[in-house]
Amino acid sequence: MAGALTIQLPNIPSAIALGGDGEENLKILSRQTGATLVLRGQELVISGTVGQIDLASRLVRSLEDLWIKGNTISSADILTARQAIDSDRQGELQDLQRNVLAKSRRGEEVRAKTFRQRQYIDALRRRDLTFGIGPAGTGKTYLAVVVAVQALLANQFEKLILTRPAVEAGEKLGFLPGDLQQKVNPYLRPLYDAIYEFIDPEKVPSLMERGVIEVAPLAYMRGRTLNNAFVIVDEAQNTTPAQMKMVLTRLGFRSRMVITGDMTQTDLPLHQQSGLGVALQILKHVEGIAFCEFSQKDVVRHPLVQRIVAAYEQYEK
Repeated sequence: MAGALTIQLPNIPSAIALGGDGEENLKILSRQTGATLVLRGQELVISGTVGQIDLASRLVRSLEDLWIKGNTISSADILTARQAIDSDRQGELQDLQRNVLAKSRRGEEVRAKTFRQRQYIDALRRRDLTFGIGPAGTGKTYLAVVVAVQALLANQFEKLILTRPAVEAGEKLGFLPGDLQQKVNPYLRPLYDAIYEFIDPEKVPSLMERGVIEVAPLAYMRGRTLNNAFVIVDEAQNTTPAQMKMVLTRLGFRSRMVITGDMTQTDLPLHQQSGLGVALQILKHVEGIAFCEFSQKDVVRHPLVQRIVAAYEQYEK
């Protein structure tokens, strides 16, 4: 039997937050529940069968902590809320939504959007070595930088080191103008972008000159012991086994290391084993190491990215 339910939202910002960009959130809510959701100003009209309306209204209510503040709601927020309803984890969902990890310089709240992201953040804060593995858009590198910058600003560590292998640092980079730093900077751009969200870009050069923040290709880590540092190794699927062993054994006293990568996006030559893949096999039973594996359900970018990742996963199976 078909029917309709109207939910009165408190203000226009909450309606905009719930609807999403181009009312994309309403489309996702509709796909998740089978109900039809229409916004008329501050009124949300849900229509469908009794079961569809009930599920849709529960899903909307479970997101209330976000839309009531006018916070941006992503597809991952909606899918996590649906997961919480299905597995009776509403209490955990509220903790997830209310636990703000940090605020960007623009005042935007940064928090875990999926249960797997929360597990990852807990590991980043507690374990000396964490592996974050999974597809693009799951927040592996971004969340690691957020936790690292917060720890640095709280004086828990003396320096923040961000590094990644420059796979094409041989012949292809040789043709580019400039010194080595200028040549590898494009590879390190995503790491800079994440730092700039929390530290004034004008202050970053000074911090880099003093060695408080170091952004460098992986080759620069050889022969060093990294004490009192928060170290992030990004794009680790592009390391060789020797490079991975080298960087893992750089871990010094009072230091923490995060290794992030996506085994489906290696740029190594076909015959070359990935150091990340080898490390996962060798270290899976070593005590004190955290392994956080993300899936396409944890993608927090544009909803289309989630569908692209899912399509590739299906094809590769």
